[in-house]
Amino acid sequence: MTDQPIAQRVAGTQAASPAPVFSPAAVVASCAGFVLIGALQALYGPAIPALREEFGLSPSAAGLALSAHFVGGVAGVLLFDRLFGRIGNRRILGASYLLMAVGAAGFALAPGWPAALAMALLAGLGFGGIDYGLNQLFAVGFGHRSTAMLNILNAHFGVGAILGPAVVGAVGAEHYPAVFLVFAVANLPLLLCLRGVRDRAPQPAGTVAEAPVRSRALGSVLAVFVALYVLHVGIEAGVGGWEPTHLETVGYGAGLAATATSVYWLMMTVGRFLVAPIALRFSAQAIITVSCAGMTACLLLASVPALAPYAYAGVGLFIAPIFPTGLPWLHRAAPHARRAGALVIAASMVGGVAAGPALGKAIEWSGVRAVPLLLCGVSALCLTATLWLIRSTRSH
Repeated sequence: MTDQPIAQRVAGTQAASPAPVFSPAAVVASCAGFVLIGALQALYGPAIPALREEFGLSPSAAGLALSAHFVGGVAGVLLFDRLFGRIGNRRILGASYLLMAVGAAGFALAPGWPAALAMALLAGLGFGGIDYGLNQLFAVGFGHRSTAMLNILNAHFGVGAILGPAVVGAVGAEHYPAVFLVFAVANLPLLLCLRGVRDRAPQPAGTVAEAPVRSRALGSVLAVFVALYVLHVGIEAGVGGWEPTHLETVGYGAGLAATATSVYWLMMTVGRFLVAPIALRFSAQAIITVSCAGMTACLLLASVPALAPYAYAGVGLFIAPIFPTGLPWLHRAAPHARRAGALVIAASMVGGVAAGPALGKAIEWSGVRAVPLLLCGVSALCLTATLWLIRSTRSH
């Protein structure tokens, strides 16, 4: 697997289309859009202290803003999947940017907490449409370069997730309405770049070495893809949520634990940029296999206190390519399963929501020191799912 597989080159030929799906300006605007959705998701947490003070909320009630955002995100993915192919791509993306802008502005100006939650839900609806729409179009719109372009696109999500809290920290949580308003306005120029998006995307095609899955096996393949996405996003959220607590439990100071967690998120972003050129040379299956194996090894090493901060950074590096790299593989394996992309993207959001309560219950039983081992077990399941998918999607 040292050369670009013949199947990938064939896929690039088959996926070629008379006109590009994105103009150069639209590619840049799409990356900017992912910076914005990454920032939006990350803005709610730093704003919680000001939300509690303004609306008189308990910590759990204030956390409902992010939950409403994720519920809206799942609904947005499923809604815009129903519209995908029925109305033009420009309308889908334009409506999503507008919904996110209106929701963010409404959240900033909401007179009461119920209205704020409704606006977070609305912003999440637009978030889901952009997440689904751009991932779907990038997965089929660049031929053999789709995997590389998807990693670059999703790396910009990480850039936004890093910048969002930094901006709130710089201006102060009490000024969160101004931050959300600026965010809402920043969506609007992207509407002007939608003319560079092709209104009808090409259909994905199977490859020589990856013949489309037979209909009788399609359900099993889709179910395992969904499981892979739920589990790996659960690990992503689990490390982000519990790494500081685990590091403090094994003897590190609060400052170092927070810094190490920031490095974990930074490594996720760096990892996606780094894998883009690698994706032009190696297959999606090889990249995801190495990613799952490396992630499992790093989580095992994280159970050793002296290695834990460095091992968590390694987890961020290895987990980075899985989400964007799996989508082109899915589209090649099941080109006629129109809703496959929506299912795995919605599943990834559900995985992020479910990870907190599920891991919390497991930690109550086993203790905080077991966090890396619990996540290592989940990562081993990801590796098993990947190996099964490789065998099941290989042509006979």
